[in-house]
Amino acid sequence: MTFRPMREQDLDWVLHHEPQLYPFPWTRGNFEDSLASGYSCWIMAEADAPVAYAVVMQVFDEAHLLNFSVVLAAQGRGLGARLLQFLRDTLRGRGVTQFFLEVRPSNLAARAVYEKAGFASIGRRKGYYPAEDGREDALVMRVAP
Repeated sequence: MTFRPMREQDLDWVLHHEPQLYPFPWTRGNFEDSLASGYSCWIMAEADAPVAYAVVMQVFDEAHLLNFSVVLAAQGRGLGARLLQFLRDTLRGRGVTQFFLEVRPSNLAARAVYEKAGFASIGRRKGYYPAEDGREDALVMRVAP
């Protein structure tokens, strides 16, 4: 498994997978803005083939996971846990003391990955996510890297 910074030339690959993973996917502009803003954007590869990606925003000693995705064909093999561990190790090395994320309460698979990695729910954001029938809340989770 290898990890490397996401580059502009990765966006076609990312945008091919994003709508397969989310009912309301990020746009090219979301990823371009993240890269331009200097967010920590990563590609995880297996035998040089990308299998996952993540976007993290760091502000001083806090970090926020904005996008965390394992492609469908690679899910269920523990790759999400490996990517999370890589992110935590990287953030710890950058002085981060708190790592936050939001997750849909209905996304049981993602919640299980985050909980297994030590994230704990600390709150709820009402109507945070768009949903087919309106809006869905988000669980706010936190862990110390």
